Amino acid sequence: MSDKKFETNAIRTQCERSPHREHSAPIYMTSSFTFDDAEQARALFADEIPGNIYTRFSNPNNNEFIEKLCQMENCEDGLATASGMAAMFVTLAGLCKSGDHILASRSLFGSTHQILTQILPRWGITHTYVDIMDSAENWEAAIQENTKMIFVETPSNPALDLIDLEWLGGLAKKHDVLFTVDNCFATPYLQRPADFGADIVTHSATKFIDGQGRTIAGAILGSKDVIQELRFFARHSGPSLSPMNAWILSKSLETLAVRMERHSSNALELAKFLENSDHTEFAKYPFLPSHPQYELAKKQMDFGGGIVTFEIKGGINRGRKFLNALKMCSFTANLGDTRTIATHPASTTHSKLSEEDRLAVGISPGLVRISVGLEHIDDIKADIQQAFEASL
Repeated sequence: MSDKKFETNAIRTQCERSPHREHSAPIYMTSSFTFDDAEQARALFADEIPGNIYTRFSNPNNNEFIEKLCQMENCEDGLATASGMAAMFVTLAGLCKSGDHILASRSLFGSTHQILTQILPRWGITHTYVDIMDSAENWEAAIQENTKMIFVETPSNPALDLIDLEWLGGLAKKHDVLFTVDNCFATPYLQRPADFGADIVTHSATKFIDGQGRTIAGAILGSKDVIQELRFFARHSGPSLSPMNAWILSKSLETLAVRMERHSSNALELAKFLENSDHTEFAKYPFLPSHPQYELAKKQMDFGGGIVTFEIKGGINRGRKFLNALKMCSFTANLGDTRTIATHPASTTHSKLSEEDRLAVGISPGLVRISVGLEHIDDIKADIQQAFEASL
């Protein structure tokens, strides 16, 4: 690990320069790599020496991107994937076999929920959900003899609930099970789950890591042993990230720190504005003192992140009018962009969940998720305020 600071590593970690002496890493748009001789080819395929063979296995751009993330997350090794959901699937399917059990928080992204409930059961992999804020006793009681992994996302999407990573890491170690954390909402600049005992950290790099809504990607970070097992799975199932996208993401990481500070400061100010608005039932944000886990958020996060949720007065009908009335803020299902985005989780990102399951994780019909962008905060508030008034 480097002894330099986060921002310096993000900017100064680069591929080895070519004979052309480029200052910025080039894009290695090649499907394969040549061998100096037959012996080198043999040794590369036998994993006796490091090096690139085929871009489905590795590529200098992917390697640079992952090396930066490993330094940021304090992890030994990692994999880049073609999407965030590819990272989720590789992690779960690559480490679990028929007869294994996964213990997960109920508050999960909709597609992750579909993998656990619809896809993995085809291969005899079962799961149990526990409410993210349930008691320690209930979490421990849900661990079975065949439990292979504990999987959580914190803060959760979209309810912004948290779980104590240090405590959960200790529980996983006590029962000798793998501990996986989806760190998408926080990013490694705000939260580093490996420091609290996580064995595996996953990301949808599509979100704040890219930060500009340009590409789709995922990442898995962890120990060398765990990543080696996942690398075998990924190498032969093929969810590889293109060099072009890896190059974009590596460049994005150079500005992650400054972007996340601005996202977080804008989000905190917007959360305060929404909490005091006559048009909302409540607003929720990890660094709002009113958040039920405010002290925990301050313990394991450096800033509160870029996501705010609120319940609009008038429920779903007024919520639709509010979303249709937005003029500057975007109405899309993505998040983590420079541009502020409004989303209605119940009808989009989490629509495949039953109403009962949505309510169980805090997704009410009138809940609105705001991914707070980098525009001037006064303009963000003004657009939301005029949409409130137009929706009356």
